[in-house]
Amino acid sequence: MPRELIDLLWRDHPGAPPAGRRGPKARVSTSEVVDAAIALADADAEGLAAVTVRTLAAELGLSTMSVYTHVNSRDDLLVMMADTVHARMPLPAYGRTGWRTRVRRVAEANHALLVRHPWLLDVTDQRTALGPGTIAKYDHELAALTPLGLDDVACDAALTFVLDLVRGAARSARPDPRAGELAAHWPAWGARLATYVGEDFALAQRVGAAAGAAMGDVADPAAAWEFALERALDGLAVLAGQA
Repeated sequence: MPRELIDLLWRDHPGAPPAGRRGPKARVSTSEVVDAAIALADADAEGLAAVTVRTLAAELGLSTMSVYTHVNSRDDLLVMMADTVHARMPLPAYGRTGWRTRVRRVAEANHALLVRHPWLLDVTDQRTALGPGTIAKYDHELAALTPLGLDDVACDAALTFVLDLVRGAARSARPDPRAGELAAHWPAWGARLATYVGEDFALAQRVGAAAGAAMGDVADPAAAWEFALERALDGLAVLAGQA
C-alpha cells in the first residue's frame, strides 16, 4: 500500500518517510502518475470525469492495481493533482507595488490558473490545504495583503473573499455547450417573448435591453469579472479604512 496522503503530498521533502515498497522498481513514479492524471483532466472536456483509475492505468500502460501502489484512492489522487498544479502556478511578483495592485495580481493569477485548469473548480477536498504547493501559494498570497495592516484572522478572511470571487467568476466563464443557441433562436423567439411579457417586468426589460446592447450578448464574463474585482478591491479598502 502507498503512504498516507500527508506523506504522499510531501513525498519529495527530505523529511518524508521512505515509501517502503518491496519488489522490483516501479515502472513509473508517483509524480508521473499525478502528471498523467492532470494531462487527462486538461485534455478532456469532461475534466475530472475523464480521470478514472482504469483510464489512468491504460494511459500509463499499467494495471489498475499498479496505480493503487502510488495512490490510495481516486479522492487522494485529486488532492495530489490540485496541489501539484498549485506548486507549478506562476506566483505574481509584488516588488514595491501597493496592496491594491498586489491583490489584483493575486486575483488575476488565480483566474488564469482556473481558466487553464477548469477542473480545479470541482476539487473541493479541504485536505488540499495540507500540500506543499498549496501552502506555498497561500503564504505568497497572504503577503499581498500585509500592507493593509489587518489582523491574522481578517487577513485570512480577506484572501478567502478574493479567491471565492475568483472561483465564481471562473465558473461563470466556463464554456457553455449551448453557447450561441439563444442568438440563433432570437429572431424567432424575440417577438414571441415580447408577447408573453407584455408590459410586465418593466425594470427587467429596460435594464436587460441596455445591458444586452452594451455587451452585444446576454452576458460578458470578462466585463463582469473586471467589475466584480474592482468592487472587491473597494471593499478591502473600506475594511482597512483607506476608502
